[in-house]
Order: sequence, then structure tokens, then C-alpha cells
Amino acid sequence: MNDDTKQDHWLVRPATIRKLWWGFSIVLALTVAAQFFVYVKGYFGVDGWSGFGAAFGFLSCLAMVLVAKFLGFFLKRGEDYYAAGDDDV
Repeated sequence: MNDDTKQDHWLVRPATIRKLWWGFSIVLALTVAAQFFVYVKGYFGVDGWSGFGAAFGFLSCLAMVLVAKFLGFFLKRGEDYYAAGDDDV
């Protein structure tokens, strides 16, 4: 099979990625806009605010990524970490 005739998977095509971004953005905007029409009873003061779920989810995801990056500095090993003890065998 020639590489020119081989097609990429539909999820890695730039047009599909662009469509997915648009689709997910529209769904998020509709979800936040729906809070203007549906009463959301919050248990605390801030969780009743409009768009709180979207903002909280985004900030939580951002915090998880930053904590993972921070932990990576302390938990990573060198490239030859597993190869260093091979000469003892």
C-alpha cells in the first residue's frame, strides 16, 4: 500500500479536529446559557452562580495538569535509570 493512498484516521484529520472543537464549544455555551432558564439551587453561595460548573471544571482540570507537571520534576528518572544496573548481572 502506498503512503499517499493511505488515509489518516478520521480523528486526527485537521478538519475533524476543528469540527470537534466547534461542536464542544457550542455544547458548552448552550449548557451555560441553559442556566439562565433553569433554576440551579446551590448548596453554597458560589455554586448557584451562572457558569460555575464550567468554570470550576476548567480550573480543576488546569490544577490537575499543573500538579502533575510539578510532581514530574520530582518523580522522573534519568534516561539510563534502568540500564545503570545491567552490568552487575
